[in-house]
Amino acid sequence: MSDSEPDEELLSLLRQSLGISGSTLPDYSHTKVLESAEYVYDLSIDVALDSQCTKAAAETIWKLMQERQYTFKTWSEHSLHPKEKSEETANFIFLMDLLNFCFWSEHSDPGQRFAIEYHQQQWTGYWSLVAAMHRALEEDIPITTPSFWANDFECTNELLQHVFRSATSESIPLLDERIHCMREAGRVLIEDFEGTVSELIRSADRSASALVNLLISHFPCFNDVAKFESKQIHFHKRAQIFVADLWACFEGQGYGSFSDIDKITMFADYRIPQMLHSLGCLRYSPPLKSHIRNMKEIESACNWEVQLRGCSIWCVELIRREIVRKHPKAEINAILIDFFLYDTMKEKELEGAATIPHHRTRSIWY
Repeated sequence: MSDSEPDEELLSLLRQSLGISGSTLPDYSHTKVLESAEYVYDLSIDVALDSQCTKAAAETIWKLMQERQYTFKTWSEHSLHPKEKSEETANFIFLMDLLNFCFWSEHSDPGQRFAIEYHQQQWTGYWSLVAAMHRALEEDIPITTPSFWANDFECTNELLQHVFRSATSESIPLLDERIHCMREAGRVLIEDFEGTVSELIRSADRSASALVNLLISHFPCFNDVAKFESKQIHFHKRAQIFVADLWACFEGQGYGSFSDIDKITMFADYRIPQMLHSLGCLRYSPPLKSHIRNMKEIESACNWEVQLRGCSIWCVELIRREIVRKHPKAEINAILIDFFLYDTMKEKELEGAATIPHHRTRSIWY
């Protein structure tokens, strides 16, 4: 946030103290994520941005995206992503992003890591979640039905353990937290949105920022915030990626139609900072760099973690601005850059070309 922009949280407190009533309707036109990221970047001391490398990365990313014809349609090309444009697919995506967090393993041996066996193939990381959901549906378990999540007589903890059963000795990380998210989301959808994901989406009235705000205001497990230098910082990774996945899957139509999709930022996780560092865009202080290289865990919401996430969001925004500056007709947003960087980082990891490990944080936020 620049010096000329008002602090809406402070203004709200001032209005309350003076007895001045504003609109009774909440302002859902902003997610506050980009403003938070800029604030973190301005005050960050352990994570810095390299301007020249960021500009060079912007040109490299744009060139590669053009060569690969990388668009939002690329999302559906992944073998496990749903292909149908239906309400059931919207339900699938909601659960997918409700549980889209923390898949990294303590094991260095890939053969020991949590994996899902599906169609004679083992899937790890994010794809293990998607594979487990497909497998459950094929086993006639209504895993994408919100009322099922809220019914702990039918949807028992033991059944969910079966749904996420591993092909290795390592269990899915944070299973209890995932079950809690499902129970909570099922109850909220029933109480506030007629029990359906489609009603939640309709309530946003084709606004991406409104849908993010509906998620974070109604579902505590989506309210991804932290404190930094006494200010509340908004990240909302899973809320934003739900919007982005709808947009990509439905190709901007139907459940994926949003008039303000470009208000969505990149999704602050542990993969994109890794890629941005590999590109030379992000620089770490020696203590932080040593901590990450030694694969030591970083506590959720601590200063280091907030700086990694905030500076990554701001870096991708600068990359987006540079692409638009040099290619004014480019149809580009932070979502596509994030998707591209994530896919590229996974390719590099498979090739053994990653130059630094990802940072390690256990949380439900990413």
